[in-house]
Amino acid sequence: MATLEAPLFERNFEGLMEFLHDEKDVPTAISPKRYANVMKLDLNTLADQAHVHRNTINRAPATENIQRYMRETIRVLRAATDLSGSVEQAIYWFKNNPIPTFRYKTAQELVSEGKTDALLRYIDSLQGGAAG
Repeated sequence: MATLEAPLFERNFEGLMEFLHDEKDVPTAISPKRYANVMKLDLNTLADQAHVHRNTINRAPATENIQRYMRETIRVLRAATDLSGSVEQAIYWFKNNPIPTFRYKTAQELVSEGKTDALLRYIDSLQGGAAG
């Protein structure tokens, strides 16, 4: 079975959303396999971040805990993309940038800890600073 390579999305956030939807894998939800592909994660790491058993990713990909984690990540990526202008830059920031305001944790760690709303307020404050 060939792995589908994620395209470059650049400024096309809607293209990312379309790519994350796989009618065959999870018809009414985000595909964990495509999400892991875009985020350059193995499925075990995704399971750890979503706080589910590793078998849940393959056996029940539409499980609410997995879907909630991915939706929260996408909310942050959308805000970060709006700020940076690039989906790929937003993903890099999400995974790698330690944020001083949050004790040098990455956005990825914060979403996994359930702190998405605080993170979005932080990004909003950056957008406010950039705009005014």
